[in-house]
Amino acid sequence: MAARLSAEGVRNVALTWVDNAGITRVKTIPAERLAAAAERGIGMSPVFDVFTSDDAITASEHLGGPDGDLRLFPDLERVTSLAAQPGWAWAPADRYDQLGLPHPACQRQFARRMTERAAAAGLELRMGFETEWVVTRAPAGHPAPGRADEPLDYPCTGPAYGMTRVVELSDYLRDVTEALSVQGIDVLQIHPEYAPGQFEVTTAPGDPVRAADDVVLVRETVRAVSVRHGLRASFAPSVVAGEVGNGCHLHTGLYRDGTSLHRSPDAAWGLAPEATAFLGGVLDALPALLAIGCPSPASYLRLQPSHWAGVYQCWGVENREAALRLITGAPDDPDGGHAEIKTFDAAANPYLAVGAVIAAGLHGIESAAQLPPPQTGDPGALGVRERARRGIVRLPATLTEAADRLEKSAPLHEAMGEVLHGAVLAVRRAEEAHFAESEDDAIAAATRWRW
Repeated sequence: MAARLSAEGVRNVALTWVDNAGITRVKTIPAERLAAAAERGIGMSPVFDVFTSDDAITASEHLGGPDGDLRLFPDLERVTSLAAQPGWAWAPADRYDQLGLPHPACQRQFARRMTERAAAAGLELRMGFETEWVVTRAPAGHPAPGRADEPLDYPCTGPAYGMTRVVELSDYLRDVTEALSVQGIDVLQIHPEYAPGQFEVTTAPGDPVRAADDVVLVRETVRAVSVRHGLRASFAPSVVAGEVGNGCHLHTGLYRDGTSLHRSPDAAWGLAPEATAFLGGVLDALPALLAIGCPSPASYLRLQPSHWAGVYQCWGVENREAALRLITGAPDDPDGGHAEIKTFDAAANPYLAVGAVIAAGLHGIESAAQLPPPQTGDPGALGVRERARRGIVRLPATLTEAADRLEKSAPLHEAMGEVLHGAVLAVRRAEEAHFAESEDDAIAAATRWRW
């Protein structure tokens, strides 16, 4: 493989992992060192598990401080030459200790364990992400980041979802699509979104670990293409406080023996009993899952009623205001029947996101969870009494509340394990404390270019 990469002109390989603050971190090696890295790993500190989004370092009961070392092993099946970064390749990495044992806080291995747990129950999961980002012109010079009054120069001015934006940035969007295709990413859609300068790319579903790998590769590819066009991409949940933010919706489909559990002709909503229980478990766990899928104080600037962000704990059939949306799809579409979690954003570690959702769904099957009646229309348009009558409650409106729910979630604690669960909570508490006295504009500005 190293010889092949060399023949392709690749000189360096980026080995990435995603920390608990959702930041993609990296170690890079010369291509000729790939074999050694695959055999013996690359050294790295375990302290990265308690990094926050602003590169501060906190601590948990098990992690923190200067001591210890881990080994970073590239997944050779995912080594990819980067179309928008000539001379570079990329591979996601798994983390082990120096004795070769899995690092208990490795998020990618957590996602794999949960996928294997589902497989042991006879279930196959196919997952995929929608990635939203805002693109601006890169500023001249290097102004200090994080200013609330930073002017944003949008390269397109057309209306939301408008063809005008495609015309204005057609070369850019073509290059994004081409780079993703060359790298083996199956793009389903790419189009303008609602906010100024906002776009979305949807990729094909697959194995949960691969889906998480794909979304990491998608983000960094979009970032690289943006740089080559003199642009800057932000995947932050809130680019400008008060405007529609960037989501990263997670789509999930369940199968048994290759047959969709979302297409049972005689069942309510087409859901086989296992699919109903799985989705019931996810719906029940959503308050705790927000601490995984919406991990920054900036996430809660995005989670506003009547903004298609899914801020109420309810589900609905093709309802884009429901936190959990059931998608029926075309009858002849093999991936048409599935569910979408609307609340998640790109500050989330995607490996934690897929692993935690699987864990919640499997707990739903074990506990025979059910789904309440589906919500139609916008729950935010209902009065407080009517929402109470229907049993519709607001999901956590702050990171503090979401972290409290995660801390008390026994199923997620068991699935994640003591070390990973504790590290995630430590980072969430540190993020809370850092922004506790900050105004909305300051939070958005400080986190705008972190993702």
